[in-house]
Amino acid sequence: MDQTTRGLLNVARSVLENLDLEVVLRRVLIEARDLTGARFAALGVLDAKAVQLERFLTLGADDELRRRIGPLPTGRGVLGELIRVPRPLRLDEVGAHPASYGFPAEHPPMGPFLGVPVPVRGRPYGNLYLSQPPGAPSFTAAHEEAIIALAELAGVAIDHARRYAGSEAERAQLADTVAALDATLQIARAVGRQTDLGTILELVAQRARELVSARTVIIELADGEEFEIAAGAGALPAGVVGRRLDLVGTVASAALRSGRSQRLSDPVNRDRFLRHGVGHLGLHPQDGLVVPLLFRKRAYGVLVALDRADGRDFGADDLRLLEAFATSAATAVATAESAAAERRRQRLAAAEAERTRWARELHDETLQALGSLRLTLSGARRSGDPQAVAAAVDGAIGQLETDIANLRGLIAELRPAALDQLGLAPALHALVERVGASGLDIDAQIDLAYENGRRADPMFLEHETAIYRIVQEALTNAVKHGHARRAVVEVLEEPEEVRVLVRDDGRGFDPERSTDGFGLLGVRERVELLQGDLTVQSEAGKGTTLSVRVPVRHVVDRAAPGSAPAAPDAV
Repeated sequence: MDQTTRGLLNVARSVLENLDLEVVLRRVLIEARDLTGARFAALGVLDAKAVQLERFLTLGADDELRRRIGPLPTGRGVLGELIRVPRPLRLDEVGAHPASYGFPAEHPPMGPFLGVPVPVRGRPYGNLYLSQPPGAPSFTAAHEEAIIALAELAGVAIDHARRYAGSEAERAQLADTVAALDATLQIARAVGRQTDLGTILELVAQRARELVSARTVIIELADGEEFEIAAGAGALPAGVVGRRLDLVGTVASAALRSGRSQRLSDPVNRDRFLRHGVGHLGLHPQDGLVVPLLFRKRAYGVLVALDRADGRDFGADDLRLLEAFATSAATAVATAESAAAERRRQRLAAAEAERTRWARELHDETLQALGSLRLTLSGARRSGDPQAVAAAVDGAIGQLETDIANLRGLIAELRPAALDQLGLAPALHALVERVGASGLDIDAQIDLAYENGRRADPMFLEHETAIYRIVQEALTNAVKHGHARRAVVEVLEEPEEVRVLVRDDGRGFDPERSTDGFGLLGVRERVELLQGDLTVQSEAGKGTTLSVRVPVRHVVDRAAPGSAPAAPDAV
């Protein structure tokens, strides 16, 4: 569980475990500081008119420092900027902001600053402030997004602490809110592990249905003048998911255009739903909510909940919960789409880089050698000297043999014949021998079940290809980028998995840094396609160790009940 998710979960727990407002406010300050690593945290509570601060809670300054500072702020300077303009404010240097007018004499100096409004039921309640000493690292966009999410969650916690303190009769509604927070955290965790949009949307639909006890939930994603029914949960007619419909004239269109939720209890909306929307595909609900999926002012689609399972109409609390959940759902959709777009961009860039490399090697080695050979033969022919011609022909034959060997090497890198003709183990041995010829001393241990007679059936070709490419990429990086002298290669097959390890004594690198080439990106994608695990350990001057574990699949497994489908070839 990442730090952001853990912080949000801690606040959610505080709502359930303690409805005391002071405890909730203190918890918010603690989690805000933990999420960002800030030195100082404060929460200013607005007065009834929302024009100045009537309370100011702090974390990071002891009692003696607070005493020396003197009266607490009421909302002037940069703090007042968030009151006047309630939107996130992130500064590298708080003193450089035009609204800043300095600090009290005993106040410690401040550098980076992050302020975020805390809304409660759509109205300003206060502001969350975080700061660092001068020279400390600035707050990042990721910090800002985490604190915005925390502030929204804090607003829900504060609202419930104020409304339900001492009211045992309303605990069922509080449990619904915690369920909404839990559903939101489920989506946040899913986004951290999974960027496949279809998988995320299915989870969103299931959790939304549970959240408001709906009979049916569908997710409609906008695409120009159409929308696609991208996912659903509950009672759905066959073939609905995946259908595309015109967006014009639908309730979804009204929700996206206005940015506001729509109720199917409204006669106009009900008519739109039945005539132009999903209603004419076989869904005829008595009640429903259509909530827009909005992220950073972009409308991605709508979340539609139809009919409560207990027969009651959806109430205001149902709408509020679904709207809060839709914010997280829209963030998940945006994240998945961004990740998919970035993967496409990286694949295109990597493919273009590979083409450039092949073109350069063909030009610099083969074509230049052939050009030199042509000049040599032409010069010998013009000389008319039989001995010179004979010597040129002998030289040409040697040059052609070298060029043929180079071309065979390039072809083997593109698609080794041994992989198709003999199997993975011979292809890996040939790869090790070929790379070793460049000067890298390689100690290889390859133990595969089919090649060593422990199984009668080979692996799926796509598994063999992926494992070969992983080893090839690791060795190529060791030679070209790491300038390694020694390497160890292990490809060991166990009953349920194949373990691949490639270790070199090269220069090493920072695995977290992005690069322009295919490299580590290609290895990660191949491992993901095989549903395996990848670990990369490296640092400057200490070499690199690449360790991969992937489930093994043999051709006979294709007919085995419950066996996983083969991963597509990732070339």
